[in-house]
Formats: sequence, C-alpha cells, structure tokens
Amino acid sequence: MAQHVLDEAQRCLNCKVPQCQKGCPIHTAIPEVIQLLLSGHLDEAGWKLFENNPLTTVCSLVCNHEKQCEGHCVLGKKGAPVHFSTIENYISSTYSSKMVKGPAPSNGIRVAIIGSGPAGLTIAVILARKGYQVTIFESKDKIGGVLRYGIPEFRLPKSVLDDFEYRHLRLKGIKVRPNTVIGGAIGIDDLFRDGYKAIFIGTGVWQPNTLHIKGETLGHVHFGINYLNNPDSYHLGERVIVIGAGNAAMDVARTAMRKGVRFLQCFSRDEGVAASKHEFEYAVLEGVEFVYNKAPVEIRDEGVIFADVVKKEDGTREIVPGSEQLYPADSVIISISQGPLNRIVNSTKGIDTNARGLIEADESGHTTRPGIFASGDVVNGARTVVEAVAHSKQVAQAMDEYMQSLPKDD
Repeated sequence: MAQHVLDEAQRCLNCKVPQCQKGCPIHTAIPEVIQLLLSGHLDEAGWKLFENNPLTTVCSLVCNHEKQCEGHCVLGKKGAPVHFSTIENYISSTYSSKMVKGPAPSNGIRVAIIGSGPAGLTIAVILARKGYQVTIFESKDKIGGVLRYGIPEFRLPKSVLDDFEYRHLRLKGIKVRPNTVIGGAIGIDDLFRDGYKAIFIGTGVWQPNTLHIKGETLGHVHFGINYLNNPDSYHLGERVIVIGAGNAAMDVARTAMRKGVRFLQCFSRDEGVAASKHEFEYAVLEGVEFVYNKAPVEIRDEGVIFADVVKKEDGTREIVPGSEQLYPADSVIISISQGPLNRIVNSTKGIDTNARGLIEADESGHTTRPGIFASGDVVNGARTVVEAVAHSKQVAQAMDEYMQSLPKDD
C-alpha cells in the first residue's frame, strides 16, 4: 500500500498553478501535501490536511474525485490523473493515530451544535480549536449524521467515524448528547437560557421526497434514505426495483445486492444517470441493471407500472400515452433525494425557511434570528460532504466573530 502511494505521489508534476487545488471545493494544498510526503514529512502533511479539512479522512473515501481534484489534474487530459484520493487516505489515516492533543484553553463561551453530520462536525472542531465549550446534540445514538446513516459501510467504514469521535471530539473536550432531539423536550430557547451564546443548526435532510403516485403506501415500498439507515431491518426479496439514478440510488442498489437481492433494476426518467461515473460503473459491475426514459405511474403489489418518457424540443420531458408496462418486483425503493425535517423551525420563533422548507441563511450562515446559524444540507439541499465542510468553515468564522462581539459576562 505505502509503495503504491509513493509511486502515485511521484507522478505529481508539482504544477505552479495546480488545477487539482482549484477543483477541490475546500482548496486542499494538494501539491504541497504530496511534496511533504515525498520529502519524508508525513506528520506535517497530515497536520496540513486536518487543519484545512477536519473530515479529510472521510473526504478521501467519499468525495466525487473524478469531478473535483482528480478531474482537474493535467495528467488526466492524456492519461490517468494522480489519484490524490489514495494519497490523502494514506496520509490522513496514518497520521490520525498520532493526534492525541487535548482541549485548547477554554475561553468560557458555550456554543451548541445541533446535528453531527459533516457541517456540524466541522464547526464543532474548528470552534473547539479556538477554546469554545462545544456541545453537540445528536438525535441518533451515534455521531456522523448522513456519514453514518446514509453512506454504506463498503464506501465509508464506521470505524473511520468512531476514530473521528475519539480523536476530534472526546480528546478535544467536545461533549456529545446522543439520542437528544432539539424541538422536543429541549428547545432552542432552552439552550439560550442555559448560556449558549450561539447555536448552529446542521440537521441535514432526512425527509424523503415522494412520487405522489398510487401505491406509494403499500407494504413492500420503502424510501432510500430510510433503507440506508439500517438495511438489515428490511426483507426485500429477490427482485427489487429502485426508482432514481443519483448517487444515493447507487448506494441503495449496491447495498441491496450485498444483502442478498438477486435481480435489481434501477429506473431513470432521463437518458442516463445523475450519479457519478465511478458509482455508476461499480453498480453495473456488481450486477445492477439500468432502465432509462421511464417514469413510474403506479405501484402495485406485483411491481411497478412505468411509462415511456420522451424529450420535447423545448427540453422538457413528457410521458407517452399508452406506453404503460408492468415491471415485476418483490420490493420497491424510492430514492429521489430528500428534504428537511421541520421540527426545530416549527418549535422556534424567528427562523425563516424557503418554499422547500430549507432554512434561510446568508453566505456566512446567519439565519433570520440573531445568534442562530445554519449550513450544510438543511440550507442548501442535498450536496456533497466536501461542499458542506467548505461552507461550514466560513460559518465557523462568522460564529466566532459574532460571539466575540457580544458583551462580556460579569
């Protein structure tokens, strides 16, 4: 493994104007990190990765590298790009075991983080580095949010998140309250009452989008985000239909195949898939069959009725009347993205949302209520992990500036 990583690192041209770095949403100093590795300074390379991106180990595994760093590598224009994902994973996973530094000196200011997905974890770590007393409120039993409950084990091992919790949360003095829902027994106003000077909302998007067609409530129909939460609790049968063709649908399909499904069809309304080329190719390799230009019109006990979809001259798509056909299935999984839960905004005054139910916040994460910040999927809709990290770095800075501007307690 190490030799392979060094061979890959030695292919880097160390470009003066690194396109790979421009292609990374969080602007990782890729050539500099690679040169540090090649010169024998692995610990310094690891420190630089984590300082820029607290979730570097996670991103090395789940980022859409073909469209980001590796997709912008100049070597990729005529051949294979430098696979920085492999290099980043080696450096970050090797260095992480050496991260044993304890909490920063406390500044005595409390801050609450609601949700422990990519956005919440990023902000928690950055503010803890600055000495804030951080408490994370997580509705589930373990930290990670979509990282733990929405990405399959084969793509992101849970051990990576467990190590993150130890290295970045417990060792840094960040407190975690699991199984705690904000907007239920505890509300936003309770947090302010107890001395939290700023509150961050990073609750993600966990409400499945629906098709609004007949049969969606039948017993063999499930939603993708729910299935990924705990696949072992489902009994799908041998023949499954997945409706949707994004990256989440690929995770659903590939997980189902690993759990014993023998024949799985993935249906798309378009001429291709929305998923990344990498995820699509692996799904095909693992036996998933794809059917294009089909729209579901009804779900029945024995399967799904799809109709043909054609593209009109104006670019819109419409169903072809009379083209309906039944495709048999033991189970149906709907994976067409998801929206936010509204528990917090419904129980709190002053937090505005848009027509999609997403929290309204400016570029720095300020919501319409002073002292409350938000970023990640609950603001932007479902996006990538690295995009959530990049935006949350800006929000962490804004939260720091806000809290430092408040009058000091006597």
